[in-house]
Amino acid sequence: HCRMPQQVERMSHKAQPSAFSVLISHHAVAFFLLTLFHGGHSQAVGQPQRIVAMVGDDVTLPCHLTPPADVFNQMLEWSRADLKPRFVHMRRTGEDYLLDQNPSYMGRTSVAIEGLNKGDVSLKLSKVELSDKGTYRCFIPRLKKQSDVQLVVG
Repeated sequence: HCRMPQQVERMSHKAQPSAFSVLISHHAVAFFLLTLFHGGHSQAVGQPQRIVAMVGDDVTLPCHLTPPADVFNQMLEWSRADLKPRFVHMRRTGEDYLLDQNPSYMGRTSVAIEGLNKGDVSLKLSKVELSDKGTYRCFIPRLKKQSDVQLVVG
């Protein structure tokens, strides 16, 4: 009879998930939501992908269509909702369209032309500044595909 409380205690201890398994479960759910969101099958709410850069670095903000598609002639918008004007980089009809670009990004953004026919619309940002930190949205209006990337500047 004296052992019973210890056995119950041990059983209840085993039933609680470890911090590691909770962390793994959290990351699996976040990965699943990002995969759904990135694939365009759902407007899943999840944390944006996080990229860390140091001031002065060149960094690539990833954005890929799944399945890959040729988007060379598609309109492409990279933007930050917290800016006025909000556009960081735009493409229209196969060319960069930077008339509406936020002036703080002038001469510092590019999209790799050779990746566009494979659905790679990642943005290269040169000479990262502290003010570049924030959430960036990659959006292809005609395909209704979007993805968010959070840039952390250290």
